[in-house]
Amino acid sequence: GKMFVVWGGQTIEYYEHGEINKAYLFVSALGASNYIFVQVYPNMKQQNFLAGHIESFEYFGGIPEIIVPDNTKTAVIKTSLYDPELNPAYQELAEYYGTVVLPARSRKPRDKAKVENAVQFAQRWIFAALRNMQFLSFGELKNAVSTKLDELNRRPFSKMDGCRRQLFEETDKNALRSLPEHRFSSGEWKKATVHIDYHIQVDRHYYSVPYRYVGKLVEIRLAGSTLEVFSKGERLATHKRSYQKGRATTLKEHMPKAHHLMIETSSSELISQAEQTGPFCAEAVAYLMGKMPHPEMAFRGCQGIIRLGKKYGIERLEQACKKGLDLQDCRYRSINSMLENNMEDMDMSVNTLKPGNHRNIRGRNYYAKEDVTC
Repeated sequence: GKMFVVWGGQTIEYYEHGEINKAYLFVSALGASNYIFVQVYPNMKQQNFLAGHIESFEYFGGIPEIIVPDNTKTAVIKTSLYDPELNPAYQELAEYYGTVVLPARSRKPRDKAKVENAVQFAQRWIFAALRNMQFLSFGELKNAVSTKLDELNRRPFSKMDGCRRQLFEETDKNALRSLPEHRFSSGEWKKATVHIDYHIQVDRHYYSVPYRYVGKLVEIRLAGSTLEVFSKGERLATHKRSYQKGRATTLKEHMPKAHHLMIETSSSELISQAEQTGPFCAEAVAYLMGKMPHPEMAFRGCQGIIRLGKKYGIERLEQACKKGLDLQDCRYRSINSMLENNMEDMDMSVNTLKPGNHRNIRGRNYYAKEDVTC
């Protein structure tokens, strides 16, 4: 059997902590019996779209063979008649429950007729009855919707014997597959761009992905102690989640070929760019790379520091880098904060150090002559 799903379009108001909020209508319907599930959610984001499916399965008491969603962005990333690209979280839900998602085809009214009729009934028999009522919490509103939903499914048909509930018991119920022992958990989903160091940053920890995805936007799933990275539905990497700030989790297979040569070349190029600003900027860039667990993890910060010269001028940037070296803090945020607050010329409480003589600076020659290990 098929289950048709859609956001209903209308909203209903409720109070929460003294403020008026809007709840959004989610509707699903089974194909043979027109048995309906209706519930409200605080927004139409992905987590609630998935929750609507899970609660539909539990309300129906089983899983349909096919799900037919409208072509919303929470369901389909790329529309295609033959091979639509599903949102990875939605695809994961379908795989977990052993069902298939076949998005409704554009300009095919029959694909949507069932659920559109269900939406009309929900709006007429549920929302209309609740619209003039006052709900002092979201939970109170959900309970009211559930009560009205039960009344709707048991309401006698106008042109035939029985009701939706009775017809469901005779038809769709026997076609549904059993629910799994545990509910599907979608985890938390985020998006990030893979930077030049082939790492993404999550909660100030760095995780590697295959080098060929540098510059690409990827999706991240956080579930328990696991972090997974996806691109267009393909799983690129799986890491054990770490909460060590400023550290990196790097897999060797994600590194580019000739990795050491690439790091040495990129490090030298960044220092050369920084030298166009001045010696202090170059030393600050080298210092920053030397402080990171992997030198390439500093590339983003180094690029950011160099670009500050365009905004504040090379003389001010050079002075800020000099102060950063004295304070042994050459992070981008620190240099940028100095410039934003005009603090680069403030008197120092420590001795001014000349570029090239700072005890914590490795310098350009370090990257030209020594192997960089990761």
